[in-house]
Amino acid sequence: MTRRGVEWLSAAADDPEMCRARWADDPRGPRMLPTGRLFDVVAIDQRIGLETFDLLVRRQMPLGPVMIDHAARRVGFFLNSRWQERFVRFLARATDNPPPYRYLGDNSFVVVPGPMPMSGDRYQWLRAPVRRPEADPLRAVALAFMFVAAADLLARVDHYSEQYPNPEAATAEVLEAAANEQ
Repeated sequence: MTRRGVEWLSAAADDPEMCRARWADDPRGPRMLPTGRLFDVVAIDQRIGLETFDLLVRRQMPLGPVMIDHAARRVGFFLNSRWQERFVRFLARATDNPPPYRYLGDNSFVVVPGPMPMSGDRYQWLRAPVRRPEADPLRAVALAFMFVAAADLLARVDHYSEQYPNPEAATAEVLEAAANEQ
């Protein structure tokens, strides 16, 4: 994380100077920050969250900071504050039955990783803030649609695993179908 990223993130704290001082003493240390002032966070199940993150990165879609809480098995996507209505609206356009998530806006808190978490720390950055993220309305749209796509993809993978518990079962069905066609 850059110095500008630390300044932006710590500005959300009740006492930004104290937050920066604590991070200067222990850059690995997570901090609990209020959401709704500078940013909101969409918290998603880790499995779906990692797939969503991968889809967003591979497609070079708008993306803000992203963190992971290994113990809670959740991924947090940072959005601009007060974007809940926008996110929910686009999520409803993508599906009638969205996967479970938590939107942390006004009157909520999130524990964020320190500026330099180490491998094995509970809280880590998948994409650390490097500066104040620009207000890109497409981030909420991209997150909503890729979140639904990731959940659908993983549901299909799970279904496939139930139907074909091992590679031999899938291969046998393909070979049998090919034999029947001849």
